[in-house]
Amino acid sequence: MRKIFLTAALALGFTAVVVAQKKGDVEFGLNIGYNNSTISNSDVSADSAIGFNVGGSVDYYFSDRWSIKGKLIYDQKGWDNGFIEDSDGFSYVTDFNVNYLTVPVMANWHFGSKRNWFLEFGPYMGFLLNAEDVRFGTDVTDGFSSTDFGLALGIGVKIPVSDKLKLFFEYEGQGGVSDIFKVNEFSRVTNSRSSLNVGLNFLLK
Repeated sequence: MRKIFLTAALALGFTAVVVAQKKGDVEFGLNIGYNNSTISNSDVSADSAIGFNVGGSVDYYFSDRWSIKGKLIYDQKGWDNGFIEDSDGFSYVTDFNVNYLTVPVMANWHFGSKRNWFLEFGPYMGFLLNAEDVRFGTDVTDGFSSTDFGLALGIGVKIPVSDKLKLFFEYEGQGGVSDIFKVNEFSRVTNSRSSLNVGLNFLLK
Protein backbone atom coordinates (compact mmCIF):
# COMPACT_ATOMS: atom_id res chain seq x y z
CA MET A 1 0.00 0.00 0.00
CA ARG A 2 2.82 2.40 0.86
CA LYS A 3 4.44 1.63 -2.50
CA ILE A 4 1.22 2.50 -4.36
CA PHE A 5 0.82 5.86 -2.66
CA LEU A 6 4.51 6.66 -3.10
CA THR A 7 4.33 5.94 -6.84
CA ALA A 8 1.20 8.07 -7.24
CA ALA A 9 2.73 10.91 -5.23
CA LEU A 10 5.85 10.83 -7.40
CA ALA A 11 3.69 10.96 -10.54
CA LEU A 12 1.94 14.13 -9.40
CA GLY A 13 5.21 15.45 -8.03
CA PHE A 14 6.75 15.10 -11.50
CA THR A 15 3.88 17.11 -12.92
CA ALA A 16 4.47 19.80 -10.29
CA VAL A 17 8.17 19.96 -11.18
CA VAL A 18 7.34 20.41 -14.86
CA VAL A 19 4.92 23.17 -13.92
CA ALA A 20 7.55 24.99 -11.86
CA GLN A 21 9.93 25.02 -14.81
CA LYS A 22 7.50 26.49 -17.34
CA LYS A 23 5.85 29.84 -17.80
CA GLY A 24 2.05 30.06 -17.86
CA ASP A 25 -0.98 29.61 -15.70
CA VAL A 26 -1.31 26.70 -13.30
CA GLU A 27 -4.64 25.46 -11.95
CA PHE A 28 -5.20 23.10 -9.05
CA GLY A 29 -8.50 21.21 -9.10
CA LEU A 30 -10.63 19.17 -6.71
CA ASN A 31 -13.62 17.10 -7.78
CA ILE A 32 -16.11 14.41 -6.82
CA GLY A 33 -18.09 12.30 -9.25
CA TYR A 34 -20.53 9.48 -9.98
CA ASN A 35 -19.04 6.32 -11.55
CA ASN A 36 -20.61 3.70 -13.78
CA SER A 37 -18.24 0.79 -14.42
CA THR A 38 -18.07 -2.72 -15.82
CA ILE A 39 -15.65 -5.31 -17.19
CA SER A 40 -15.63 -7.03 -20.57
CA ASN A 41 -13.74 -9.46 -22.75
CA SER A 42 -13.84 -9.98 -26.51
CA ASP A 43 -17.30 -11.59 -26.33
CA VAL A 44 -19.39 -10.07 -23.54
CA SER A 45 -19.68 -7.29 -20.96
CA ALA A 46 -20.74 -7.76 -17.35
CA ASP A 47 -23.59 -5.86 -15.70
CA SER A 48 -22.50 -2.36 -14.72
CA ALA A 49 -21.96 -1.19 -11.15
CA ILE A 50 -22.18 2.27 -9.63
CA GLY A 51 -19.68 4.00 -7.37
CA PHE A 52 -17.94 7.32 -6.93
CA ASN A 53 -14.59 8.99 -7.42
CA VAL A 54 -12.72 11.74 -5.58
CA GLY A 55 -9.79 13.42 -7.27
CA GLY A 56 -7.27 16.21 -7.45
CA SER A 57 -5.45 17.63 -10.46
CA VAL A 58 -2.68 19.98 -11.54
CA ASP A 59 -3.15 21.66 -14.93
CA TYR A 60 -0.33 23.59 -16.64
CA TYR A 61 -1.15 25.87 -19.58
CA PHE A 62 1.26 26.02 -22.54
CA SER A 63 -1.04 28.53 -24.25
CA ASP A 64 -4.63 29.69 -24.01
CA ARG A 65 -5.66 26.56 -25.97
CA TRP A 66 -3.41 23.77 -24.70
CA SER A 67 -2.38 22.44 -21.31
CA ILE A 68 -1.23 19.21 -19.70
CA LYS A 69 -3.10 17.84 -16.70
CA GLY A 70 -2.01 15.27 -14.12
CA LYS A 71 -4.74 13.72 -11.94
CA LEU A 72 -4.82 11.61 -8.80
CA ILE A 73 -8.15 9.81 -8.34
CA TYR A 74 -9.66 7.42 -5.80
CA ASP A 75 -11.72 5.34 -8.25
CA GLN A 76 -14.47 2.87 -7.34
CA LYS A 77 -14.88 0.30 -10.12
CA GLY A 78 -16.37 -3.18 -10.38
CA TRP A 79 -19.37 -5.01 -11.81
CA ASP A 80 -22.71 -6.55 -10.74
CA ASN A 81 -24.15 -10.06 -10.99
CA GLY A 82 -20.85 -11.88 -11.17
CA PHE A 83 -20.13 -15.28 -9.62
CA ILE A 84 -18.02 -16.51 -6.72
CA GLU A 85 -17.31 -20.08 -5.66
CA ASP A 86 -17.09 -21.28 -2.06
CA SER A 87 -14.67 -23.93 -0.80
CA ASP A 88 -17.15 -26.70 -1.71
CA GLY A 89 -17.37 -25.59 -5.34
CA PHE A 90 -20.84 -24.02 -5.13
CA SER A 91 -21.32 -20.83 -7.17
CA TYR A 92 -23.21 -17.77 -5.92
CA VAL A 93 -24.29 -14.59 -7.68
CA THR A 94 -22.61 -11.51 -6.22
CA ASP A 95 -21.42 -8.00 -7.04
CA PHE A 96 -17.76 -6.99 -7.04
CA ASN A 97 -16.21 -3.75 -5.78
CA VAL A 98 -12.71 -3.05 -7.10
CA ASN A 99 -11.02 0.14 -5.92
CA TYR A 100 -8.07 1.84 -7.58
CA LEU A 101 -5.83 4.84 -7.17
CA THR A 102 -5.78 6.15 -10.74
CA VAL A 103 -3.18 8.49 -12.24
CA PRO A 104 -4.08 9.90 -15.69
CA VAL A 105 -1.75 12.27 -17.57
CA MET A 106 -3.81 14.09 -20.17
CA ALA A 107 -3.43 16.64 -22.93
CA ASN A 108 -6.08 19.33 -22.57
CA TRP A 109 -7.51 21.33 -25.50
CA HIS A 110 -9.44 24.46 -24.44
CA PHE A 111 -12.01 25.76 -26.91
CA GLY A 112 -14.96 28.11 -27.22
CA SER A 113 -15.05 31.90 -27.49
CA LYS A 114 -13.68 32.28 -23.94
CA ARG A 115 -11.80 28.94 -23.81
CA ASN A 116 -14.11 27.69 -21.05
CA TRP A 117 -14.77 24.32 -22.73
CA PHE A 118 -12.11 21.61 -22.65
CA LEU A 119 -11.41 18.24 -24.26
CA GLU A 120 -8.83 16.04 -22.51
CA PHE A 121 -7.22 12.75 -23.53
CA GLY A 122 -4.30 10.58 -22.55
CA PRO A 123 -3.13 7.40 -20.79
CA TYR A 124 -3.86 6.38 -17.23
CA MET A 125 -2.33 3.95 -14.75
CA GLY A 126 -4.50 2.46 -11.99
CA PHE A 127 -3.00 1.00 -8.81
CA LEU A 128 -5.17 -1.63 -7.14
CA LEU A 129 -6.17 -0.80 -3.55
CA ASN A 130 -8.56 -3.66 -2.77
CA ALA A 131 -11.28 -5.89 -4.22
CA GLU A 132 -14.14 -7.75 -2.56
CA ASP A 133 -17.39 -9.47 -3.31
CA VAL A 134 -20.48 -7.81 -1.84
CA ARG A 135 -22.52 -10.90 -0.90
CA PHE A 136 -20.02 -12.43 1.55
CA GLY A 137 -17.56 -9.58 1.99
CA THR A 138 -14.74 -11.84 0.80
CA ASP A 139 -11.42 -10.13 0.08
CA VAL A 140 -10.46 -11.18 -3.48
CA THR A 141 -7.63 -8.70 -3.98
CA ASP A 142 -5.06 -11.45 -4.56
CA GLY A 143 -6.85 -12.54 -7.73
CA PHE A 144 -6.42 -9.16 -9.43
CA SER A 145 -3.47 -7.58 -11.21
CA SER A 146 -1.84 -4.86 -9.12
CA THR A 147 -2.03 -2.33 -11.96
CA ASP A 148 -4.55 -1.35 -14.62
CA PHE A 149 -3.45 0.54 -17.73
CA GLY A 150 -5.65 2.25 -20.30
CA LEU A 151 -6.78 5.41 -22.05
CA ALA A 152 -8.91 8.25 -20.67
CA LEU A 153 -11.04 10.80 -22.50
CA GLY A 154 -13.09 13.66 -21.08
CA ILE A 155 -15.03 16.77 -21.99
CA GLY A 156 -16.21 19.56 -19.73
CA VAL A 157 -16.91 23.21 -19.13
CA LYS A 158 -15.59 25.71 -16.59
CA ILE A 159 -17.77 28.47 -15.17
CA PRO A 160 -15.80 31.43 -13.74
CA VAL A 161 -16.77 32.37 -10.19
CA SER A 162 -13.96 34.89 -9.67
CA ASP A 163 -10.56 35.73 -11.19
CA LYS A 164 -8.97 32.76 -9.45
CA LEU A 165 -11.86 30.33 -9.00
CA LYS A 166 -13.90 28.28 -11.49
CA LEU A 167 -16.67 25.73 -11.07
CA PHE A 168 -16.42 22.88 -13.58
CA PHE A 169 -18.56 20.02 -14.84
CA GLU A 170 -16.97 17.09 -16.64
CA TYR A 171 -17.80 13.80 -18.33
CA GLU A 172 -14.87 11.37 -18.30
CA GLY A 173 -14.46 7.87 -19.69
CA GLN A 174 -11.74 5.27 -19.12
CA GLY A 175 -11.07 2.19 -21.23
CA GLY A 176 -8.61 -0.41 -19.97
CA VAL A 177 -6.24 -2.30 -22.25
CA SER A 178 -4.56 -4.58 -19.68
CA ASP A 179 -6.04 -7.74 -18.10
CA ILE A 180 -7.42 -7.07 -14.62
CA PHE A 181 -6.84 -10.68 -13.48
CA LYS A 182 -3.50 -12.19 -12.48
CA VAL A 183 -4.39 -15.58 -13.95
CA ASN A 184 -6.73 -15.76 -16.93
CA GLU A 185 -6.81 -18.73 -19.35
CA PHE A 186 -9.40 -17.12 -21.62
CA SER A 187 -9.60 -13.80 -23.49
CA ARG A 188 -8.34 -10.65 -21.79
CA VAL A 189 -10.74 -8.98 -19.32
CA THR A 190 -10.54 -5.19 -19.10
CA ASN A 191 -12.08 -2.38 -17.07
CA SER A 192 -14.23 0.41 -18.42
CA ARG A 193 -15.61 3.33 -16.46
CA SER A 194 -17.58 6.50 -17.18
CA SER A 195 -18.13 9.31 -14.70
CA LEU A 196 -19.94 12.60 -14.24
CA ASN A 197 -17.83 14.96 -12.14
CA VAL A 198 -18.21 18.36 -10.53
CA GLY A 199 -15.43 20.35 -8.94
CA LEU A 200 -13.51 23.56 -8.39
CA ASN A 201 -10.39 24.89 -10.10
CA PHE A 202 -8.07 27.31 -8.30
CA LEU A 203 -5.64 29.49 -10.27
CA LEU A 204 -2.20 29.21 -8.68
CA LYS A 205 -0.11 31.24 -11.12
